[in-house]
Amino acid sequence: MPAEEGSGIHCRLDELLADRGMTLTELSRRVGVSLVNLSVLKNDRAKAIRFSTLTAVCEVLGCEVGDLLTVARRP
Repeated sequence: MPAEEGSGIHCRLDELLADRGMTLTELSRRVGVSLVNLSVLKNDRAKAIRFSTLTAVCEVLGCEVGDLLTVARRP
């Protein structure tokens, strides 16, 4: 959970993939980023993301950065 790790950032990659009928494997192939790295991002365990990766993911998914990454609301 993002709040436990302190970043407060939530990645909506799973939701965006589901909306587009795309698998993480297909995204990995199309973006050129390893499946492991995308899985870390999808599961809110990433500590950083390269702008080039962020741009490529958003281009493939046809979304904006704010659609992919959100600030998790803390209780």
